[in-house]
Amino acid sequence: MKQKYIGQRLKSFGAFFLILLLLPYVVTVFTHGAEISAVWADNKSYVKVKEILDNGEERIISLPWEQYMIGILAKELPADCGEELAKAQAVLVRTKLYQELDGAKSRQETCVLEESYLSLSAMEKKTGKENYEDYFEMLERAVKETGNQVLKYNGDYAFVPFHQSSCGSTRSGAEVLGSDSYPYLQVKECPLDKEADEEMQSTIFEYKEVQKKCQPFLKAVSEEDADKIYQFSDFEILAYDSAGYVSQLRIGATVCTGDQFRDALSLASGAFTIKDADGCLRVTTMGKGHGLGMSQWTANKMAESGESYEAILQYFFEGTNLENGGEIFTKIE
Repeated sequence: MKQKYIGQRLKSFGAFFLILLLLPYVVTVFTHGAEISAVWADNKSYVKVKEILDNGEERIISLPWEQYMIGILAKELPADCGEELAKAQAVLVRTKLYQELDGAKSRQETCVLEESYLSLSAMEKKTGKENYEDYFEMLERAVKETGNQVLKYNGDYAFVPFHQSSCGSTRSGAEVLGSDSYPYLQVKECPLDKEADEEMQSTIFEYKEVQKKCQPFLKAVSEEDADKIYQFSDFEILAYDSAGYVSQLRIGATVCTGDQFRDALSLASGAFTIKDADGCLRVTTMGKGHGLGMSQWTANKMAESGESYEAILQYFFEGTNLENGGEIFTKIE
């Protein structure tokens, strides 16, 4: 009788332990649907991820590490990208996430990752049903074949920004960030970027619209000038950096950076020219993104010409080292 009781207790304990073990997976399936179960049922490593719902609410869920990596790549890469670009991008994503996970672990904090990603259904919608399987498998190989590789500089995780295309050259980290801590972020020639999709964009703004959007960083004006609407004469590009991006722009009595102006107006790039257009301001940009680090367009062209992802990373982050960052489970246990 006693042995039967002990056996029942052991079975109950085993069932309880199994529930605890599978709980993250069950929650993930419940929140994301059965699509996950078929692909990541054997995945043992889950990370906590913050999601913002359509109604603006936030929630924290558990996702399989590999799914999260693939989902981020799917969000950041074009559907027709080459495999070596995908591998290079996988290293950059892993570097950033590992840095966050290791930082939280050293502080004895729970790490909640906030990088947005595409679900499997969103990925299929992006690529189309006919291309989805090939695209997914390519991203999966990119994650697996780069193992646990990350980029480091002098033993620390490197800062690894990227953008869709430059204006023809990537930017200097020292110029943009005002620090010598990132010597591997150098001006790199990317002439093929000038052939990128939507490389040049032209947008027309009413002057009062520009003034309103830039108001947070404009200098306060006297009371008599409070209602003044700027004209073209109130705008002047004062300086460009060594890659051709606007470094200083005058708006009235305010001198701001080109990046401040880009962010305020949601411009495609900080490499731009300005011109009056029948009483409005025409802003013409070159490139897409901030211009720091890896240009995805040139990286993809390098891949098409036979360059490996290792060569791509060394070109854009010269002086960094490709290292084994360790198994993911050691960072989340």
